[in-house]
Amino acid sequence: MKVKDLAVIGAVVVAAAAIVFLKQGKKAEPAGAAAKTAVEASAPQGKALPRLVDLGAGKCIPCKAMKPILDDLMANYAGTFKTEFIDVWENESAKAQYKINLIPTQIFFDAEGKELFRHEGFLSKEDILAKWKEFGVGAGVE
Repeated sequence: MKVKDLAVIGAVVVAAAAIVFLKQGKKAEPAGAAAKTAVEASAPQGKALPRLVDLGAGKCIPCKAMKPILDDLMANYAGTFKTEFIDVWENESAKAQYKINLIPTQIFFDAEGKELFRHEGFLSKEDILAKWKEFGVGAGVE
């Protein structure tokens, strides 16, 4: 087998494992907690900002790789766009609310809450910033 073939097989195995784990999930959140999360996610705080929602799980390997990227975006771009992480194993209602098939999934929303773009799998900081730039968000986004 060629290295390319092994990489494709590896990607398929990781995707299949993510789907299995996603379907197994964990204990459901109490109904009130899920509703509160949805309300908090849509409630404007000060100036409405575009929003990046990353849906994943704390134990998912690609999701773990995304964590430092999300932390950096939260710390350094808070005034440009909002970044949030939702653990779908802890908040099962988010799977249906955001209609996700596998984790991690990143969803870009404009300031009014309209979905602009959706990506499944790992997404680098550079690709995230490039996507925001494509949507005209943050003149200072590098």
